[in-house]
Amino acid sequence: MKVHYILAVLSICIVITNISYTQSDQQKKQLRVLIIGAHPDDAEKGAGTAAKYAALGHAVKLVSVTNGDAGHFEIGGGPLAKRRELEAKKAGEVIGVEYVTLDNHDGELMPTLENRRQIIKLIREFNPNIVFSPRPNDYHPDHRYTSILVQDAAYMVTVPNILPKTPHLEKNPVFMYLSDGFTKPYPFQADVVVGIDEVIEKKIDMYHQHTSQMYEWLPYNRGALDQVPKDPKERREWLAESRKKSDENAANKYRDKLIELYGKEKGAKIKYAEAFEASEYGSRLTPENLKILFPFFE
Repeated sequence: MKVHYILAVLSICIVITNISYTQSDQQKKQLRVLIIGAHPDDAEKGAGTAAKYAALGHAVKLVSVTNGDAGHFEIGGGPLAKRRELEAKKAGEVIGVEYVTLDNHDGELMPTLENRRQIIKLIREFNPNIVFSPRPNDYHPDHRYTSILVQDAAYMVTVPNILPKTPHLEKNPVFMYLSDGFTKPYPFQADVVVGIDEVIEKKIDMYHQHTSQMYEWLPYNRGALDQVPKDPKERREWLAESRKKSDENAANKYRDKLIELYGKEKGAKIKYAEAFEASEYGSRLTPENLKILFPFFE
């Protein structure tokens, strides 16, 4: 009787040990992904990839470094900042991730020590494996300085005596740039291209939440406000037409890289894609960690 009891207890212990090991193993495999943009709706440049990470159970956080309180032609200040904060939150909910806006004025972002500390603290607290941000070459000063702030934080996140009250990172994340079309001083280089066909509609749904931008400010700023449909369904279709075209162009432009990463058969069929460039700051992207950090390729 005692022997059976002991064997039963041992079996339970083995099961518990296996469960603990499985949970621990899963935790080790879970990635922490941080996408930083200058304004609410900027992080959506990588929204398709963010959706794919989230669908696989990885931790994803989207951040706007400014509150967007200047990006409109009729309202501004606090009321606009609140509106855009809510739009960003709803966009994050589309794919089940957190989307936060920092309280810095739109159009006034500078690469100051105070702002650098804010970004260092942000990165440390989230403890990401990989960080996406804009390149420092861009038409908008907030985009440029968001990139500079992330670059300036990239090494400092590992220095214990910088912001000592926020524990430093023992390992620097890999930093990646979101794509752009600027060519000076050098054009964007696609080191990684992710197919997003299965999540393209979610990406459009995320942009669709930013009503103040997609259907008001941006069309107004481009002299096309009269082209925006009034019907909500027609609006989304109108938005999808232009936004999908950009990702379709990326897939065609970087077809060779898609084939390299996905294989000839699958890479040739991908219709929509997002491209990223590896930064020289932080930990380096390597053929080995690429497969871990981007768990989408065969």
